[in-house]
Amino acid sequence: MSDTSIEIRASVELPARREEIELHTADGLTLVGELATPLDRPPVATLVTLHPLPTAGGFMDSHIIRKAAARLPALADLAVLRFNTRGTVSPRGTSEGSFGEGVAERADVAAAMSFVTERALPHPWLVGWSFGTELALKYGLDHGIDGAILLSPPLHRTSAAELARWQHAAPELVALIPEFDDYLRPAEAAERFASVPKVTRIDVTGGKHLWVGESQTRRVLDEIVGVVNPAALPLPTVWPADAS
Repeated sequence: MSDTSIEIRASVELPARREEIELHTADGLTLVGELATPLDRPPVATLVTLHPLPTAGGFMDSHIIRKAAARLPALADLAVLRFNTRGTVSPRGTSEGSFGEGVAERADVAAAMSFVTERALPHPWLVGWSFGTELALKYGLDHGIDGAILLSPPLHRTSAAELARWQHAAPELVALIPEFDDYLRPAEAAERFASVPKVTRIDVTGGKHLWVGESQTRRVLDEIVGVVNPAALPLPTVWPADAS
């Protein structure tokens, strides 16, 4: 590592265009968020992130989502859209409304996808984490997405019928299942996803629901990029990327 390079860890934020944005739902709410895009070139694809359960502390700054926005525009040429679902609070601000148990949030997903369309952001992928995976599974097929990536899916709110819809749908479906997940571990995930044999299920040895620690963060981001823009792999661990 050269004297001018830095190791990419924890709170490191790499160069990108970062814009505070607002989303407007069909039921009249304003949601707050951020769009991060590559600094000097157009994005090759777009991650529309859906955060964990807000009543359990999930928000647009939940660490995997924050680190995706901090790193992937620079490292993988991706646009990253993150936002607070209704009633959710973060340093960016508070989205209007109140928690809708994953039902009213259908309009929040729609508002995010309308923004993607308005901005002509390319090749959108939903990236849901925990509660966010429920929103991706329930409502993702309402929109023109390339696919959905599920991080620690609990499959609490997604019905069997909603899950089965994905089997004959065009968008790809990828699920990262932590070995030591609090809600859905690999053996159970194999049973629950049996109705969707097309799913790419990635069982992560040693993984936990919250993906705490730099090694788990890097594993998750590597898997996301491996699906959405594999040409960007391997992701560098220092910045500038050509430092040695």
